[in-house]
Amino acid sequence: MIGEVCLWIRYTQLRKITLGISGMEGTVSDLTPSASARRAFIKCLALTGGGVGLTGVGAGARIEAGALAAGAVEMAPGPAIFTLYSEEYGEGSPVVFAHGAGGTHMSWWNQVPTFSREFRCVTYSQRGFGFSPDVSDGPGRDAFVEDLRGLLDRLEIERVSLVGQSMGGRSVLGFAAAYPERVEALVMSSTTGGYQDDDLTRLRESAPDLGARSPFSEAYAERDPEGAFLYRMVQRTNRRLSADDTDPTDMSNPDIERIIDAGVRTMFIVGELDTVVPPTVIKGMQAKMTGSTLTTFDDSGHSPYWEIPDRFNQVVLTFLRG
Repeated sequence: MIGEVCLWIRYTQLRKITLGISGMEGTVSDLTPSASARRAFIKCLALTGGGVGLTGVGAGARIEAGALAAGAVEMAPGPAIFTLYSEEYGEGSPVVFAHGAGGTHMSWWNQVPTFSREFRCVTYSQRGFGFSPDVSDGPGRDAFVEDLRGLLDRLEIERVSLVGQSMGGRSVLGFAAAYPERVEALVMSSTTGGYQDDDLTRLRESAPDLGARSPFSEAYAERDPEGAFLYRMVQRTNRRLSADDTDPTDMSNPDIERIIDAGVRTMFIVGELDTVVPPTVIKGMQAKMTGSTLTTFDDSGHSPYWEIPDRFNQVVLTFLRG
């Protein structure tokens, strides 16, 4: 399935509507991991307010962009309607990308043009972020796992590979623990997925001070000021977060033993300059998940997918291909 999907969710009731695409058009000559392709992709996202319809994939793929028009949906009386926004690109085995607290569905602009050449890529704005503002007194991050399940069910995706960045790790690790039979592969980038125990607490408390907390390294901001600016602009689209928009500390731990026992292929990615989640903590988490692998990037901070996308993409693509 190619195009984009807007899911209207009344807690567990889902209904799909089609987004109207009209107006301006743009062309991408080749969906490769080139800077020009990524710039064209993010330009189309901006033109549509996030809605993009792709017709065709691979070389010569055409992107049609225009005004986003979502029709009204009538629901039965009851609790307020929550809207979960998602988009799809490409064909093949499904891969869902879950963004971090500084992102939205648009954060994966460095990945989609590359991954969609061989995978069915789904990006979405998590509850409380981007085009998915939470309802008043909504469940916030407590609903992340079931939001993801609802998304997959509505898209008729039974088995999926999951890529989670930072906060997105809570969604994908939680989903994998709850529904391990539905997960083909799991990529945990700069995240422990919300898992906590005494060992990880000690590692966090003893971690060296790598500098002020930042979504990317100081070296990246100096090397690519435009990219750093774009990150901040995407972050600012999170105009209405959930009431509990700070990291919860009372959430129950995902049962990682279920993931291990199910044999879910798992990879952790860490930037050695990460000032948000200490690298030693992620390495400690990886050691707890028997059979998982670890990839480190010496010159990246908290966001390897954004700071060094070509190398991130290659590592993740190789892993997903099995």
